[in-house]
Parts: sequence; structure tokens; C-alpha cells
Amino acid sequence: MNESALIELGEHIAGEMEQVVLGASVAFGELTLTAHVEHIEPLIKFLRDDPTCRFSQLIDICGVDYPGRSQRFEIVYHLLSLHQNQRVRVKVTTDENAAVPSIVNLFPVANWYEREAFDMYGIRFSDHPDLRRILTDYGFSGHPLRKDFPVTGFVEVRYDDEVKRVVYEPVKLTQEYRSFDFLSPWEGAGELLPGDEKATEEGAE
Repeated sequence: MNESALIELGEHIAGEMEQVVLGASVAFGELTLTAHVEHIEPLIKFLRDDPTCRFSQLIDICGVDYPGRSQRFEIVYHLLSLHQNQRVRVKVTTDENAAVPSIVNLFPVANWYEREAFDMYGIRFSDHPDLRRILTDYGFSGHPLRKDFPVTGFVEVRYDDEVKRVVYEPVKLTQEYRSFDFLSPWEGAGELLPGDEKATEEGAE
């Protein structure tokens, strides 16, 4: 779809939902809307039902973590209109404590997407019918896709042959972290490497 058509669509949505939409922008051939988090449900409903939009498929809901912001999390919704052959991205922001309205009643597939955002980021969704972890284990501590989550995690899981079951243990590092410079041998070496003298001779010619 050309950029002018996307701009026109963004203006239409912003005009019809002016109390909800904070902004509309087009970049890299994609339309992105920013909205008030408390109004995400009526906005998604409008995008689904409005005859100009007809975004009848929810493709994904994902989270983004910006620890330095007061509104730490962005929740990003991707929708598709097969009828109009268009896509739209909707962004809202929230902090660690405030819950985001669930859209499961509009798109049942949002059930698992919202559970994944809760599991990975700790983003809560109000009025969700079954908000529990979906990818990590029942006793898992923390949210793995947060920027402040340790790379090694908190616990490790293994099968213990003596007790004949899976056991959880604190993470133990077998060695201290190393500092690598990741330099190429040709860039980092202080002396001439075997074979390099040929390049020098050819350059002299």
C-alpha cells in the first residue's frame, strides 16, 4: 500500500477516535497508532468493525521493556485487514503496577498473547479469564524478557537420577565471567603473522 493511502487511513482513525488516539505515523510503509492505554478496548473494537478499517485479524500482541521510563512497558498490537489488504500497529504504555484492559472478548486469540506478555514481562491484563504463565514453569521466578532479568536466570532445572525426578537448584557458574575483546587476530596481534609478509611485498610492487 502506498504511503498516502496509509496517511489517509491514519487521519480517518485519528479523526473518528480523537479522544483515544494520541498520534498516527507512517514509517517504512507501515501505519503506527499510539493510544491511551485505558481506551485500548474501544480502539481495537473500532479498528475491527469500522467499514473503512475492517481489521478482522489480530496477528500478535507483544511487549517492549524500557526500564528507564516511568511508563516502563509498551504493549504493541498488530492487526491485519484481509479485505483492505492493510496492516496497523497500535502502541500503548503502562508501568509495572497498572493493568492493561484485556481484549479477549474482542479477539479470543488474545488470550494466549496476553498470557505470554504477562509471563515474559509481568504485564498484567484486567478482566483476563485465565492470566497465568504460559511458557515458563509453574514455580518460575521473574520475567525473562525484562531488561533487568539476569542472563543466567535464578534457578536451573535438571533430572536427578537418585531421586528420580526433576529438581530445581540455584544457578552455579562453573567459572567466572571472562572479558573478551573479540578482535580479529589480524587486527589484535602485535607482531606480523605468518603469510602477512606476502601482502606487504605485493603492496610494495
